[in-house]
Amino acid sequence: MRPITLRLLVAFVATIAWIRMAAQSLPSGEVQVGQSILEPTYNDLDGALSYVLTPIHPAVHPNSHNQAPFYLPVYPTAVADVIGTVNCQHQPADNCPDHGPEIAGLAKSVMPSVYGGGVWGHDHIMSAPPAGPPTGGDFNIIWLPVAVLFTDLSFASNHITTLSQLNAALAAGQVIEIPLVGAQFHCSVVPAAVYSRGTPLPPAPPLP
Repeated sequence: MRPITLRLLVAFVATIAWIRMAAQSLPSGEVQVGQSILEPTYNDLDGALSYVLTPIHPAVHPNSHNQAPFYLPVYPTAVADVIGTVNCQHQPADNCPDHGPEIAGLAKSVMPSVYGGGVWGHDHIMSAPPAGPPTGGDFNIIWLPVAVLFTDLSFASNHITTLSQLNAALAAGQVIEIPLVGAQFHCSVVPAAVYSRGTPLPPAPPLP
């Protein structure tokens, strides 16, 4: 029995190491290429990784027909070991400096019972091409950021990467959505190779 137990233990340790390595390899943070900012996101259909490019300071003229939701699920530090790497890390420093500190501050002020102990970071979920309106998707040029906050700490270990998961959590009262009207922006989906060529932005200090 001892050799079998030892083999099982070695296999278990190897599996945990592989999981941690995979989590560490996930992309995180904003990078700059020329006059554009790039960041990772999840495709809302299947949770596949995508990358979006946003021009710096573009003119935005949103209306009821040309914008789509860009969801930002926010995770507390208490579930960091469960959730792992997120698209935008807030700890130990915010690697999405142009919006991460504001999103963390919003989470702490609206749901202090969940985020009062710290904000780990947030993900992005969007309807990436080729899923446009004619095929039932929601892809548009202008995006409306929607903060997604958990209503109880016990729900926050649910890592949401698809729209179906998000809708289920919303229907169950596990999350609330806060549209950030006035923060609309342009972006387009680009290959991973473009993101990999970018220069990481200097991180911002996390909020207390």
